[in-house]
Amino acid sequence: FFFMMVFMDTTATIPTGTMAERWSWKNFCLYGLWVALPYCIYANWVWGGGWLAQAGKNWGLGHGAVDFAGSGVVHAMGGAIALAGGVIVGPRIGKYVNGKARPIPGHNIPMVVVGTFILAFGWFGFNAGSSLAANDMAVRAFVNTNISSATAMMTWLFVDGAMGKKRSAAGAAIGAVVGLVAITPAAGFVTVGQSIFFGFVASLVSYTAVQLKSKTKIDDTLDVFPCHGLGGIV
Repeated sequence: FFFMMVFMDTTATIPTGTMAERWSWKNFCLYGLWVALPYCIYANWVWGGGWLAQAGKNWGLGHGAVDFAGSGVVHAMGGAIALAGGVIVGPRIGKYVNGKARPIPGHNIPMVVVGTFILAFGWFGFNAGSSLAANDMAVRAFVNTNISSATAMMTWLFVDGAMGKKRSAAGAAIGAVVGLVAITPAAGFVTVGQSIFFGFVASLVSYTAVQLKSKTKIDDTLDVFPCHGLGGIV
């Protein structure tokens, strides 16, 4: 019960980053009641022996849908809900001027970095704890989680430099989280080399989405869909 409770809580929390500054506490509580439904349905399909989990047995598709620690169930689901929420609530006042996106930078970058470190630390429990035992799988998940996150962060900073942009702590933080999301579905199964590949590809996909985001007129305050949504899908 507690295991599923914190996973559902994470799914509900992810979209708050997209709709930040534009909704009230009351609306968040009402939304929290609703988000339980799609989460429970999809989690049952993947973790509850549903049709996605049985895809290997029924249709010969490998082992079926396997999501070690919830990248699809939690992060892709949260990212999809965040995208829908961003469309519904609309952009912040002043975000778009004469049809063009105007940057609204974060007001406290040290807090962003501290928050990212706290999130990354918790992710080791999120991934390694999904083995439900102190065994070799947990150790593998711990290492792969760290490697993928570091790879995605370095990739983000490298691409920023290659594009002639100033490397930033905020960009490094986004890259680190993308790597964490990307390795989550397979942290306990893959090799270190594969975790590097996952972090690299996810970072490139997310980076591209962030650059294209301004053209969509969807104000995703914390780049939740490019980070959690696409990172979870990848």
